[in-house]
Amino acid sequence: MLRTHTCGELRKEDCGKRVTLVGWVAKRRNLGAICFMDLRDRYGITQITFNEDKSELVKDVRNEYVIQVSGIVSLKDTPNPKLATGEVEVIVDSYKLINIAKTTPMLIQDETDALEDLRLKYRYLDIRRSPIKDRLILRDKVTTIVRDFLHELDFIEVETPILSKSTPEGARDYLVPSRLYNGRFYALPQSPQIYKQLLMIAGMDRYFQIARCFRDEDLRADRQPEFTQIDVEMSFGDEEDIFAITEGMMKAIFNKVKGVDLKPFERLSYDEAMSTYGSDKPDLRFGLKINDLSKIFVNTEFSIFKNCLENEGLIKAIKVDEGAPKFSRKDLDKLTDHVKLYGAKALAYLKYQNSEFSGSIAKYLNDDEKMALISVLALKDNDLILIVADEKKVAEISLGALRSKLGHDLGLIDKTQYHFVWITDFPMFEYSKSEERYVACHHPFTAPKDEDVDKLLNDKGHCYSRAYDLVLNGYELLSGSVRIHDQDMQAKVFEALGLSKEEAKEKFGFFLEAFEYGAPPHLGVGIGLERLVMLLSDTENIKDVVAFPKTASAMDLMAKAPSCVDQNQLDDLGIKVKAE
Repeated sequence: MLRTHTCGELRKEDCGKRVTLVGWVAKRRNLGAICFMDLRDRYGITQITFNEDKSELVKDVRNEYVIQVSGIVSLKDTPNPKLATGEVEVIVDSYKLINIAKTTPMLIQDETDALEDLRLKYRYLDIRRSPIKDRLILRDKVTTIVRDFLHELDFIEVETPILSKSTPEGARDYLVPSRLYNGRFYALPQSPQIYKQLLMIAGMDRYFQIARCFRDEDLRADRQPEFTQIDVEMSFGDEEDIFAITEGMMKAIFNKVKGVDLKPFERLSYDEAMSTYGSDKPDLRFGLKINDLSKIFVNTEFSIFKNCLENEGLIKAIKVDEGAPKFSRKDLDKLTDHVKLYGAKALAYLKYQNSEFSGSIAKYLNDDEKMALISVLALKDNDLILIVADEKKVAEISLGALRSKLGHDLGLIDKTQYHFVWITDFPMFEYSKSEERYVACHHPFTAPKDEDVDKLLNDKGHCYSRAYDLVLNGYELLSGSVRIHDQDMQAKVFEALGLSKEEAKEKFGFFLEAFEYGAPPHLGVGIGLERLVMLLSDTENIKDVVAFPKTASAMDLMAKAPSCVDQNQLDDLGIKVKAE
């Protein structure tokens, strides 16, 4: 046995015991003839002490050397309250050098000034740091809680294929060429969507999987090209069943990880969320709701507002309590630049001070409009009104982005809160300007609302689905839906999406055939594991909870992937690389 205890295990109750430890040298301190070292492993740090007769043995030992020591556990003269092992040390009487180490290109300590690219290149060193190590341990704890929770509810874990068929599910597929069938390709799964529905048809009833998923899409701080999904599907249930199971799972996770008892989850329809918060993933830890002022200005003579309303646009606003003195003209210009990033043409503002209005459009207001603003917005002295007049989608999204910025800039967010909200009743379709057609908002297997079935072909813009998202603190944590289980309904949705019977058979033939053998009603969710662990560990960078992440440009700096391959491999696959 190389060790009797870990470096995070010993306490004052162990004093007098003879122990053997193995780990990396985290720090070395020489005090005359005595040498102190901090020995580190995954579990923690223990101080080891080499007295005068032993210190000569380790005169050449440096940081990150791997060593084995044996000795007696003793109380420290000066305890270190910051360490769990801080009351004890090991007085070494036996030492063995296991491996030497080069000087590391970055400091192995909790706080580091190393740039992210360097940390990713030497990720195996970065993981030795407690912030990264602890998040990976937390990730394991979360998956263990999930597995235990779902097994208690009679869900079974089933693995689905990684090499599958390319299907149009939204993002671009990662393709894998076939050596045996030149010119043909597998695709890596964007999600196990089709397979988990097939498992329902197979009668598996309650399935889950900690599933690897792959999407070739533009990256950002909370997205990676390969990610993990807590995938759950069940038969013979409805939205209330999956909501209850998911809420129970989240309550178990947050109780065991954070010691937090979650409040009941709120619910908002998609239309309510967009109208009130300007986002389908609203952060409800603060107010700043969006107000619709269109009715106030229905008879306005202000040409910009008048033209907006005549073109079926909306006039919407955010009221910032006591915000008037906090924002200079320069500050307001910056806010204008911010909403323009989201398509808004301008940002109008009004300050209400000493019972008078001032600001960019104050001179265009009549007395009735002023009184209506005071009443509708419950204005108080020093309040600020920020207004966007534009088409509905632009007005809502731009003010939603502004709301988020103001929440952060004004310190309105209580970061100790965990505020969950279900977003329900998503549109069934959304119009793609680039494709000049309607596309599925979620995926083509999402069931429409019963009352909107007749709108599938002739009123797609007002057709809603039985899809739902769970949002936590402004992040989409999961997406799910009731699935279509009726062949005729699925054919009708494909028709609405512009897929001919031949195209549907080519892309989903094996899937559609399964529906001919008795498909049960079923529904499910896909929970983003990395995003969940990211929020639990109080970081805003998803790379912090992935063992070996990619950069924002999808590069693996450590393995130097993607990389070129030799011509023989390409020849075997029947692939010719196009010259740049």
